Amino acid sequence: MQNMTQSNPSDAPKPLDISEKGAPVGGTPQLSEKRLFFQLQVYGQCGDPRLIVEELKKMPIEAVLYLDVNDPQGVGILIITEDPNVFTQQARCLFASSVFSSLRHKPEFTMLGRTYSTGREPDLEDWLLHKPRRNALNTKWPWAVWYPLRRKPEFALLSREEQGKILAEHGTIGRSYGQAGVAADIRLACHGLDRNDNEFVLGLVGPELFPLSRLVQEMRKTQQTARYMQAMGPFFVGRTLWQSPLA
Repeated sequence: MQNMTQSNPSDAPKPLDISEKGAPVGGTPQLSEKRLFFQLQVYGQCGDPRLIVEELKKMPIEAVLYLDVNDPQGVGILIITEDPNVFTQQARCLFASSVFSSLRHKPEFTMLGRTYSTGREPDLEDWLLHKPRRNALNTKWPWAVWYPLRRKPEFALLSREEQGKILAEHGTIGRSYGQAGVAADIRLACHGLDRNDNEFVLGLVGPELFPLSRLVQEMRKTQQTARYMQAMGPFFVGRTLWQSPLA
């Protein structure tokens, strides 16, 4: 008698694919295992931020030092790396230096995220690795607004088509600011990386502060923000004092 419980080869689990994917080029899919990680650490009671600059110059890491607009003695340190081990090695050594011993850490502003793709990117490697660096390390864009966000669970239950329409409305506004040269964004996923269960970290950078504020204001009118946003912030607002040279 034949074994009726024999497994069908088609039931075998498919190999796990967690690569980033871009738009096909010449019919060939773009795939990448590379991503950039960004982390923002914020401190208060910094009397002389130039001392931090000297420490950063000694470290083999890409970073930006911001002066905190909302704290006269506040600073923010943005670290950029492909290897997250940097956060527990070189960056840990940096923050353990004597320069930071008298500063007050503000963990409520700590943000950690990774670059990600949507599957529509024409140049996947540039999107994941180079464009975010260009935006963060652009000497002509010293102003920055960083904040985390979390959408309502209902958004995940919408169809792909419905989500696409909602995100397209959001994207159209962002592109208009980018084309005008007044704002650029750095979009990061932080699923499982954020202590408050946020899903994304967003960095807005530009030559002046007002357009960044205006962009956030205009985004409030979109369906994604007005109907499906559960939480945004806290907001860190800073101006670059020093940054690593863009390779």
